[in-house]
Amino acid sequence: MTSLDSSPSLTAWRTLLALAVVFVMLASGGWTALQQHGEQGTARERALSAWEKGRVGVRHLPDPGASPGRLAAFFASLSAAQRVRLADSYPLVVGNLNGAPLTLRYRANRLAVLQARDAERERMDDDRLSAEGRHQATRRMHRFQSLAGAGRHLLAFDPTGNGRAAEVFGDLGGAERVSVVVPGVDTNLLTFERTERHYTAPAGMAESLYDAERAAAPGTRTAVIAWADYTAPSGIGMDAAIGKLASDGAVRLNALTAALPGDSRVSLICHSYGSVVCGIAARRLPARVTDVAVAGSPGMRVESAGQLDTHARVWAMRDQDDWIQILPYLEVGGLGHGADPVTPDFGARVLSARGAVGHGGYFEPGTESLENFADIGVGSYRNTSCADTGDACRSGISGDEVI
Repeated sequence: MTSLDSSPSLTAWRTLLALAVVFVMLASGGWTALQQHGEQGTARERALSAWEKGRVGVRHLPDPGASPGRLAAFFASLSAAQRVRLADSYPLVVGNLNGAPLTLRYRANRLAVLQARDAERERMDDDRLSAEGRHQATRRMHRFQSLAGAGRHLLAFDPTGNGRAAEVFGDLGGAERVSVVVPGVDTNLLTFERTERHYTAPAGMAESLYDAERAAAPGTRTAVIAWADYTAPSGIGMDAAIGKLASDGAVRLNALTAALPGDSRVSLICHSYGSVVCGIAARRLPARVTDVAVAGSPGMRVESAGQLDTHARVWAMRDQDDWIQILPYLEVGGLGHGADPVTPDFGARVLSARGAVGHGGYFEPGTESLENFADIGVGSYRNTSCADTGDACRSGISGDEVI
């Protein structure tokens, strides 16, 4: 007997719904997928051009795209004074180099943020700016001022266009367990942190998770990265319906996980469109990535967890009030992101999201969703809460891996 979920009529209905959603996206969002992201002659491009011509003594500077190992060896060959001079001379380059010493990246990115702040202050006084342009410059100036605050550790920063950033909570160099929070749609420098709805922004998500992990395993050295270092879709338009930006982001995410210092175990905590990024990245993740957990996912570009072709455990959760569930979970001609990760057929370990409210509530303190993320992050798998109130999501795990 054919089940309702696999009936031809339901499949046809889902296909028609998917196409209807696409037409709505085209009408409301336009063909944003075909637009160019970034600008010509940006501060980042100018910094890279200067780096290409730079020298340390008679030595050429290495290709910024070189392997983390080669870049680490280059910086190790320099004196402390030489490293600092490079960071101060080329902050937008050094601050984004996988393989450069962490403290040097933090120094470079703080300087880059201060330079970006000063540039926005100058723009605010430009009489040629429209009122809206002046408002945007003011908002960016205040954001950069906040990011340059004492005690903040930026692992990446690029003010180009809508901008990218990554921030570290905890001691990344000495951590035994590292969690990487991968956010979704509408992530940019202006939304990287929020005063209101603090825990819906990448910085707030990561800060909340870091606090929860320390509470879950006080004896474990943990660090959490708010990783907004990719170009996310703006709004629910064509960019959000296809995988181009997610594919580009996956390349950057794989580079990050391969370049993290030390031998820490790593968990990816992926929200919304961020789970599309994690799904595409999954098959190329290094062995140190032990877990991939998704929340409020529109799909992971596959039909089952097995198709992710990853050694990492795959976890999924969705709050009952999350609007994401109304999307058609299928892929038609490159549009859509595949099967629903919380369904039994997908094969993920389905976790409870009790207490989370709506699409942005998964990192609110006191929710089971946040507690589950924290238990995964520190390797305390026996403490996770399954969606079915049983222990199905913990089956086959031999024991906790809290260090």
